[in-house]
Amino acid sequence: MKQKAIFYHAGCPVCVSAEQMVAQAIDAEQFDVEIVHLGESKGRVGEAEAAGVKSVPALVIAGQPYHINFGASIEALK
Repeated sequence: MKQKAIFYHAGCPVCVSAEQMVAQAIDAEQFDVEIVHLGESKGRVGEAEAAGVKSVPALVIAGQPYHINFGASIEALK
């Protein structure tokens, strides 16, 4: 069974670069990767926050957040 991985971003250049490098590098055989643009899906900001995301871009794998670089704080996306 595949694990869930969610890549949260805000569409900024830092986020887009991280999406191209990190999210696309994840083994699709092991992980079901979902890309969530929080600038376009404001309703999911609370979900990201509940998962422990403090800034984007961030990758959440099996409930564990990994902050990749600093593009925007989660507060700025509210």
